[in-house]
Order: sequence, then C-alpha cells, then structure tokens
Amino acid sequence: MQYRIGIDLGGTAIKAGIVDETYQVICSHQQPTVEGFELVVADMAETARIAAEKAGLRLDDFPSVGVGSPSCINPYTGLLVFSNNTNWRNMPLKQELEKYIPVPVFIENDANCAVVGEMLAGAAKGYRHVLMLTLGTGVGGGLIINGRLFSGGDGMGAELGHTPLVACGEPCTCGISGCLEAYASVTALIRQTEKAMSDNPESRMHAHAVAHGGVSGRTAFDCAREGDAVAKRVVDQYCTYLAAGIGGFINVFRPEIVLLGGGLSGAGDTLLEPVRKKVEQFVFAHDIIGAPPIERAALGNAAGTIGAAYLGDI
Repeated sequence: MQYRIGIDLGGTAIKAGIVDETYQVICSHQQPTVEGFELVVADMAETARIAAEKAGLRLDDFPSVGVGSPSCINPYTGLLVFSNNTNWRNMPLKQELEKYIPVPVFIENDANCAVVGEMLAGAAKGYRHVLMLTLGTGVGGGLIINGRLFSGGDGMGAELGHTPLVACGEPCTCGISGCLEAYASVTALIRQTEKAMSDNPESRMHAHAVAHGGVSGRTAFDCAREGDAVAKRVVDQYCTYLAAGIGGFINVFRPEIVLLGGGLSGAGDTLLEPVRKKVEQFVFAHDIIGAPPIERAALGNAAGTIGAAYLGDI
C-alpha cells in the first residue's frame, strides 16, 4: 500500500497526517506553531517526520508531501504570498521545505485542500464539479471544475469569501468593504448577534451568552431552535446573506453540489434548510434548471489533511 502525507499549517498548531489509499488518516502528529518563518518550516518538516515514524515510514517513502495553509498561496511558484496570521509576504515555503524533505512538496490554500479531501472521500465523492465554503472566523472557498482543483491563472483564485456582496458595506479584514466574509463568517454572525441583543434586552440570547461564557456562532442558532423571536430574525438575516453569496456562485459555476464546512456547519439543518430555500431566489432560472444540492461537508478537519496529501494528483 502506498501512503501519502499532508501537513496543515495553522495559526496555533502544525499538524501532519499519514493517509492510506482508502483516504483514511491512519496516524498523525502535531505541535504548536512558533514565531519565525525559518523555525516554522523546520517544525513542519519535523512534524511530518514524526508522523511518518509513527506509521513505520520515512519521508522518502512518500511520493510527495502536501501542505495546506490559511494563506494566499501561489502553488506554481511555491510562494506563500501573504499570511494574515503572521504578516508573512512572498515567503518561499515550497523551496524551504524541500531543503528538509527529500521528495516534491506541493502547497495550497487550506480551503482548497478541504474541497479536494471532500471530493476524494467525503460528501462530494463521485462529483466532478464542486463548490465548498468553510464558515469559520472567515469564509474560505474551494472549487473543483471537471475533477480538477481550480486555482486561477496565478494560483490564487477562488477567494470566494472576498467576493463583494454589499456595495460599500461592512468592512472586511482584507481591506475591502462588503465582502461575503463580512456578512457570512462566524465573526460577522457574532457581530450581528451582539447588535440584536443590544437592541433587544428581552431576548433569551442574553441568558444563553451568560451560561456559555459569551456570545458565539451558536448563540443565535441555539436560541432560534428554542423559539426566541429575536434569534430567529438574526438567523434568517444571516442565512439570507449566505444564500445570496451561494446563489451568485451557482450562477457563475453551476456546480453539481455545494458543501458547507467549518465550525458553523455544525448547526446542521437549522442552517441548511433555510439556506436551501433562500438560495432559490438568487439562482438564475431556478424554476427551469433547478439548483444543486447544498450539503454539510463530511470529513471535518480531516478533509484538509487528506486533500493536502493528494495535491500531487489533483
């Protein structure tokens, strides 16, 4: 059996997983992310080496090593062009890693790795045209077209979270105003929840926040399920923003399936059902040609590891 290895470079931890031919992560290793590019690169290689040893393998037993990072990545040049977490710019991630790792290294944005993983082994298995959004602190996006990962002409395409949604709207962390991320991320949902709570002191969301250590992405969804009218309005508005963004992507790409991942996807049908219904109003000729199914991603954090491990094949 041939094994693959995928590395997830996160803001708080570096994780490496060994993936078998059935796309199962058979063992893994992780360690905290330190400061400094050179130290991080050395730690990535070390994390991968230890994960390989746990499987009784060496790094040169693998055909390649794949890396996913929440950064602006150019997979063609091997550069980490920009990382919001560290403020790294144009760092030669591939080239530096290959000083430690004796096989080819492939690098990609973490959301791109996740959609590859879901296509290979998750909720999009069997599909060749897939669009995925990850709903977390930001909104990540990944796109598969005809079975191949789409990265654009310079390798940095499919930044779906930074598609303009509202002209001159809420400021986004990227410096643009009105991005989908500024309305459909967990960060945005928390802001929307806090505004509704401030305007409605009678809402049960106040008690929920006290009981759960503060306002989170779950606050409005949990209270909406319990019947709180204010929370229902927050959820309804949030789902409208998300559906509008998804509808626009469907009109452009016409994927066979749309996946929602990230922490907020854990809301399940409380999120999925209203989004499915609302998407129809944003999809061109929906009454004639329909819209693709919208489903929850299946693999969780493993999607990025699996996708990264198979970057050399996709």
